[in-house]
Amino acid sequence: MSDTTLTDSQRRAMTDLFRKIAPVADELGRLFAAHGHELALVGGPVRDLLLGRIGNDLDLTTDARPERVLEIIRDWADSVWTIGIDFGTVGLRKGDSLIEITTYRSESYDPKSRKPEVMYGETLDEDLERRDFAVNAMAVRLPGHEFVDPYGGLDDLRAKVLRTPGTPEQSFGDDPLRMLRAARFASQLGFAVDREAVAAMTAMAERIEIVSAERIRDELDKLVRGGDPREGLRLLVETGLAAHVLPELPRLRLEIDEHHRHKDVYEHTLTVLDQAIAQEEDGKPDRILRWAALMHDIGKPKTRRHEPGGRVSFHHHEVVGAQLTKKRLTELKFPKDVVADVARLVELHLRFHGYGTGEWTDSAVRRYVRDAGHLLDRLHKLTRADCTTRNKRKAAALSRTYDHLEERIARLAEEEELAKIRPELDGNEIQAILGVGPGPVVGRAYRFLLDLRLDKGMIGKEAATEALLEWARSHESGG
Repeated sequence: MSDTTLTDSQRRAMTDLFRKIAPVADELGRLFAAHGHELALVGGPVRDLLLGRIGNDLDLTTDARPERVLEIIRDWADSVWTIGIDFGTVGLRKGDSLIEITTYRSESYDPKSRKPEVMYGETLDEDLERRDFAVNAMAVRLPGHEFVDPYGGLDDLRAKVLRTPGTPEQSFGDDPLRMLRAARFASQLGFAVDREAVAAMTAMAERIEIVSAERIRDELDKLVRGGDPREGLRLLVETGLAAHVLPELPRLRLEIDEHHRHKDVYEHTLTVLDQAIAQEEDGKPDRILRWAALMHDIGKPKTRRHEPGGRVSFHHHEVVGAQLTKKRLTELKFPKDVVADVARLVELHLRFHGYGTGEWTDSAVRRYVRDAGHLLDRLHKLTRADCTTRNKRKAAALSRTYDHLEERIARLAEEEELAKIRPELDGNEIQAILGVGPGPVVGRAYRFLLDLRLDKGMIGKEAATEALLEWARSHESGG
């Protein structure tokens, strides 16, 4: 391995990597060499290795065409998949290693097409030139371990900067999604984006619309779940890309927060996201919580009203925000359960503020828990994150009040499973008591008994039966 440009720690990391993957990577490299083809470890795994991060996933590149790759690995791999073969990629598993082998290639978008045109290349340097950023354009040839860095990726890695191998205009023109990848890497790696790349992103922002919703979703989701999403989101807003992929976010810059005139809702939202992240457990990004924090106030632009005395109100912005959230995430092709959970948290994020200083009845607390359901823990975190006041006394009072609410929830939970509240009589019992068959009457009776349970707690089946009969009599008499 040619390593004259590597630091001692990077040289040791490279050695450690090949000690771990040599049985797989080197064996595969020898296999390809025996068949007259080149093979190299490339891209993210090389970058991460030099950053001191080692995983089991390996990205490899070769001069062999996909059909030839399949012939070479057919009897060697434990399993093979060809879902990406139209783009030159063959996937395989060997032991614990997941490996993708991609033929040297370049790809570009026709201005009128959402699908890239893939063209195969002949050399490793050509393949590296078409990579998105120089830090991802480093490679290690196999099985000889020669380090290849024709575009200064190692220097960029040391400087923590994202720069394209060629001109950013050419790179982003070839694949506009790379503009979102720049923001995503800013979030994930904490790297700054080169000024020329930022200028090109700003000038070419509209080109992102040619990219499919699924690819945009994947990059946005990785950005939001990165180590510092604030910086990635700022880059999207400042370059104008957000206006095309998440327009609700830049619209918040124009609004005035109802509590803090000195701070707009955009800055408030980024702070809420930061504070939500700070509450995550085990260092694992919570996709639902983060997206809810990002979207929680997007209903404010549509609900802003100027009131007498210079006040500004945003009545029912949580309801409007939930609708907008559902629409945006659906358009981005998020899974239905993710859409539903994020929208529900947006809808519920203001519910606590009706708690006042603790005047809620036990019934109201039960409803709060039941409405939150499996999202209760996330709702706790979102509500706490939504407090961004600089007034320490006010912040402390809000925190104490929420502490009190959580204590009441815990106390009531000891008495009954709040999240699984059901009426004390089921559908069959309702039908037997009222002497009716399945139908709308049973549904109305069930809802009555559920409200009774929420208001009174457990009263026993005998009392519930009496209440049900009284309800039926009043409805029969038109009461």
